[in-house]
This record gives sequence, C-alpha cells and structure tokens, in this order.
Amino acid sequence: MYEQLKIENQLCVRLYTATRLVIQNYRRFLEPLGLTYPQYIVMMALWERDNQPVNEIGARLLLESNTLTPLLKRMEKQGLVVRTHGVADGRRTLVSLTTKGRRLEEDAKEIPACYAQILQCRPFNSGEIVQLAHTLDALINTLRDNR
Repeated sequence: MYEQLKIENQLCVRLYTATRLVIQNYRRFLEPLGLTYPQYIVMMALWERDNQPVNEIGARLLLESNTLTPLLKRMEKQGLVVRTHGVADGRRTLVSLTTKGRRLEEDAKEIPACYAQILQCRPFNSGEIVQLAHTLDALINTLRDNR
C-alpha cells in the first residue's frame, strides 16, 4: 500500500469525521426545536439578516441551489419561512422569516454556548477553539477559491 493513501495520513478523513460528529452532537439541541443542522444554519443566516434572496443565502453558506431549494421548501411547510418572488425581477426569490421563525431565535439563542461547553469539557480552551475557527476559515477560503 502507498503511504500517502493510508487513512491516518488523510486530512480529508479527519475533516469528514469531525463534520459528521459535529452535526451529530448538534442534534440534541436542534431536535427539540424541530430543526435539522442545515435548517439551523439557514435560520442563523436569516436571523442575522431577514428577507434575503436565495442566491445570497447560498453564497453565504456555500450551498448550491439544488441543496438549498428543497431545504427552503421543507422550512416553508414547517411555517418557518416564506418564499416570495421579487417585484422587480420575478426570477429572484426572497426568503423571509415568519413569526414562528423569528420566535425560534429565542429558543435557539443558548445553543452556541451549550455547544461550546461540550468542546471545553475536552482538552480545548477557548483560545484553541478560536484558532481552529481561523484555521478552518483559511482552509474554506482556499478550497472555495480553487473549485
């Protein structure tokens, strides 16, 4: 076997595994709210700035429209968002929070602190978590620019 193909030498396997585990750990906080992890990140984008075009949400979260559109349709059926077509350009779809979607922000506000407690119970301190976030941002930017 080639050394470079061994699993323990792969950054991609570590990132994939970490991603799966991060999402699994979020479930305990999101299930009571009736949200999946992808729905949660869309909601965070809308809580930050409501009434956004679908393509802007996709660009912000690096989600393709074929992933985002069905997700938004499910969220609309749940009564969390409303999709409307732009007045000036009917091809442009805007996504807005409903009253239920806005209220959910109150229920979700403690999730980041609860999740941080999970990480800080392990050998991570807050400085290491911040550094990891910066490192991942740099990796994301590099990979996004090379698609």
